[in-house]
Amino acid sequence: MPVAPNSLLSRLLFVSLGVLSLLAATPQAQADDKVLRVGTLKLIHGITPYFYEKFAPPGYTVEVIPFESPTDGKNAVLTGTVDTCIHGIAAFLLGAAAGEPVVIVAAATNRGMAIVADAKSDIKTIKDLKGKRVAIFPGSTQEVVILERLKAEGMSIKDIQPIRLSFSDMAGALARGDIDAYVGAEPGPGISLANGTGRLVEYPYSTSIGSLNMILSASEKMVKENPERLRMIIEMHKKATDYAMAHPEEMVEVAMQKLGQQRKSIEIAVPNVELTWKIDDEFVRRAKAYSELMVEKKQVRQAPDMSRAITEQFM
Repeated sequence: MPVAPNSLLSRLLFVSLGVLSLLAATPQAQADDKVLRVGTLKLIHGITPYFYEKFAPPGYTVEVIPFESPTDGKNAVLTGTVDTCIHGIAAFLLGAAAGEPVVIVAAATNRGMAIVADAKSDIKTIKDLKGKRVAIFPGSTQEVVILERLKAEGMSIKDIQPIRLSFSDMAGALARGDIDAYVGAEPGPGISLANGTGRLVEYPYSTSIGSLNMILSASEKMVKENPERLRMIIEMHKKATDYAMAHPEEMVEVAMQKLGQQRKSIEIAVPNVELTWKIDDEFVRRAKAYSELMVEKKQVRQAPDMSRAITEQFM
């Protein structure tokens, strides 16, 4: 019986292994395509994705990936770790202004912010923050808001002692006396108010950006190459948003489960959260105002092209 040359055997073996690998990989690849990976922040106003599963198309599952910081969420969109992510508009604008290929594909949350002071202190207004230790998360929406509120009161960041802290650490730092106040995100303010360690100074929505806070982002690559998958996620986002806003008690239950907070603090936080999805004229106006403020405060050198940064094709 003739023996095939080694080179021929090698080629046949290589081809066979390639075919087997392809057959083995295909089911997994198809399975991965049926998993919609969405990111969000570990905040009550990032709760919407936990309702997506209710509205997932047949055969699809939803994997929610939580992030501690807005920048981490935005970067996960750019690297393709997640299909979309809910995070603050400030992190988005910082990225877009630097030329990163990230796009706002839907609105996500209004409100969800608060300026909270030590309940034992004499801090009752923005002016009372002068000389005080105030926790701020750099690069966040809250940073832009407090800078604008200070300006409105004839003050600047130089009039306070800014302390860099993540949102999840603020309530604890206030309770320990490590800081005098913080510009936080729910459920932090709800926690401080519920346990009596904090006093509400204000909900800071009087600036030109109003209550605009978080957005749903995707990469330019996703918009161009996989618009149907993106449309599927945004349709879930719309339905989940409307459902959660119509069922605040379920928002409380889901937030307790996912964020590990007590009912009392969550019940205080929920009224300060407006989940939303629509990109309309008011949203665009506020987003542009936000961008202009970041230029004014030298957080970015120039504003991104908002006609490119925001798409309404999925509305």
